[in-house]
Amino acid sequence: MATGTRLLQLKNGFHLFTRTVGHGPIKLLCLHGGPGSNHTEFENFAAELGEDRVQVTMYDQLGSFFSDQPDFSLPENQHYLTLDYYLSELEEVRQQLGLDQFYLLGHSWGGLLAQEYALKYGQHLKGLVVMSMIDNIAEYTVHINALRAATLTSSQVAYMQGIEHAEAFDDPEYQALVDVLNRQFVCRHPEKGPRQLVATTATQVYNHFQGNNEFVMVGTLNGWDRRADLHKITVPTLLTFGEYDTMPLATARRMQQTLPQARLVLTPDGGHCHSIDNPPAFFQNLGQYLQDVEHNQFTAY
Repeated sequence: MATGTRLLQLKNGFHLFTRTVGHGPIKLLCLHGGPGSNHTEFENFAAELGEDRVQVTMYDQLGSFFSDQPDFSLPENQHYLTLDYYLSELEEVRQQLGLDQFYLLGHSWGGLLAQEYALKYGQHLKGLVVMSMIDNIAEYTVHINALRAATLTSSQVAYMQGIEHAEAFDDPEYQALVDVLNRQFVCRHPEKGPRQLVATTATQVYNHFQGNNEFVMVGTLNGWDRRADLHKITVPTLLTFGEYDTMPLATARRMQQTLPQARLVLTPDGGHCHSIDNPPAFFQNLGQYLQDVEHNQFTAY
């Protein structure tokens, strides 16, 4: 596959930004989080994994950053704000890029999407990497509420709940408390991450699926649950989480035991964005996984 930037025109007429880096024989397609985040979290993946070993492709999903951003408030565009749409978009991206027997990595929302892809289109995958995502929303919601209760005072939690009930999310004190939680559990070392001079989150997309922030799960993803189907994913799978992730590690361990071929690794001093928090540990685990699968030496643990 040619390296560099390429704009794909989808069957629906919209355009997606894609970028491919590296020329190695291992093909890795990365799905960003959010929903409504962007590809920039993967810009260093090829360099870290070795451009002569791994070719990394990333793209901005519809509504995100460099890709087309339709007005989702219009009735004719609202059907794009569904899991089914983004799953079909992923398969169309795969087809246009000519990928087959490739590795699929999904971070957070991307990890949810990657699980859905593996269940429906698993015949195209050589391996699956689920990064900071579990197989249901219910356990995530319980966990993030427990993290908030353990981190903040009871009066601070009550204050946040009052703001959330009033939907007054711009309140400065509320946002300051969100920042405290983010620094503990989302991105512990944001100074290491990619920076832009303007906000890049596709808020229409994020608010629709998630809510206002990582600790308010009120979006349409509520109720998503693949616990009963997880065992059907048979490709070698890497489950990678941060030591201080927003996702419950007990659930990650149960997933490792449920999947037929799964390895669970933790990134020390990492939060939900642990590839940014501790790159050496993250890329050591990811690189080892890719090497083991390529050499038929993959073992579950």
